[in-house]
Amino acid sequence: MTKKLYYQDQYIRNFTARLQKSGRDEQDRFYLVLDETAFYPTGGGQPHDTGTLNGMKVHDVEEIEGEIRHYIDVPAEVHKEYTGELDWDRRFDHMQQHMGQHILSAAFEEEYGYRTVSFHLGTETCSIDLEIEYLSDEEMSLVEKTANKVVMENRPVETRWVSEEELSNFPLRKEVSVSTDIRLVNIADFDYNGCGGTHPDSTGQVSSIKMLHWEKQKKKKIRVYFVCGIRVQKQLQKKHKVIQDLTDTLSAPQEELNETATRVLLLNKELEKKNNDLKMELIEYEADSYIEKANVQADRKIVREIFTNRPMPELQQLAKRITAKTDRILVLLINEKDDKLQLVCSRSEDAEINMNDLVNHVLPVINGKGGGNNSIAQGGGERTISAEQLMDELVDHVKKISGT
Repeated sequence: MTKKLYYQDQYIRNFTARLQKSGRDEQDRFYLVLDETAFYPTGGGQPHDTGTLNGMKVHDVEEIEGEIRHYIDVPAEVHKEYTGELDWDRRFDHMQQHMGQHILSAAFEEEYGYRTVSFHLGTETCSIDLEIEYLSDEEMSLVEKTANKVVMENRPVETRWVSEEELSNFPLRKEVSVSTDIRLVNIADFDYNGCGGTHPDSTGQVSSIKMLHWEKQKKKKIRVYFVCGIRVQKQLQKKHKVIQDLTDTLSAPQEELNETATRVLLLNKELEKKNNDLKMELIEYEADSYIEKANVQADRKIVREIFTNRPMPELQQLAKRITAKTDRILVLLINEKDDKLQLVCSRSEDAEINMNDLVNHVLPVINGKGGGNNSIAQGGGERTISAEQLMDELVDHVKKISGT
């Protein structure tokens, strides 16, 4: 069994140990096991430590069947002494976040009886899941105030190992998940909780706790996102930059950003509506123009046109307007877009050709897909032939099924 230095003193940053074992795991990753280590392995909601062993980067740490494996990029040298150095900024950040979670979860129970059922320590933010269906801004504000009061009071944090029989002596926030090697983390007169992670020895070292937002989860749970310590400063800097950029972009002071942004969005919606109305007017004129120059074959008119990078909704609308404005007319539209060909085919009610059948007849030529109904159909595929050749395919099939 590896001696766990992080339980003797969580502030150890450097240590020297001897190699006990080395090998490769099932994923063909090199690892080594030492007689003692200050590297914390992934577990209890806390990510693993990183750092170096004799200058070699330790990129993962796991505890497997009682041995702590340090994963490195090259095979370990046998019977050699190793000097370990932790990435202290990462470790202390994890200690701050983990301790902050203890305080925040205890504050939710202290103020409202809301129980934490899970915890996630991410690279940017942390989260807890509460066994509730709704959380108000007022509740968040009070809990955050309580949590930061505990931080500012700089209460001592004590860890101890106890037996299962001794658990009844402590007002635990929740039942422990193990029956042996039970480790308690206690915040004086505030929280008693079973935990195997690393924490600072006083609440003041958490610095501050800030809840960011919450969202609903499945099974009637609320997920609360928060940050602690140095991450609060990072969030403040990030949000301040966003606000400053918005003040410059919108030419409005910070306190008027919401009102100004709302006004801009409303104006944008109005402009979009006007733009769409103008497009429809243009399509009406365009439809009249195509009707005037339509080719006449037998007893029906045919509109044939090839476009480049025209939006499909516009082509569909154009085809519909042409067939709605006149009778005995077929509309065959093709659009060239990058390395693809798209088509829209439509007919007036009195033109007896099935548009869905027509489109599906030519789609295999361009390895395409599509569909529609008797009156209008559309599709698209690869540019295996030119747009002109695809148009010829459509016209030829119209002639064939029309007997002209």
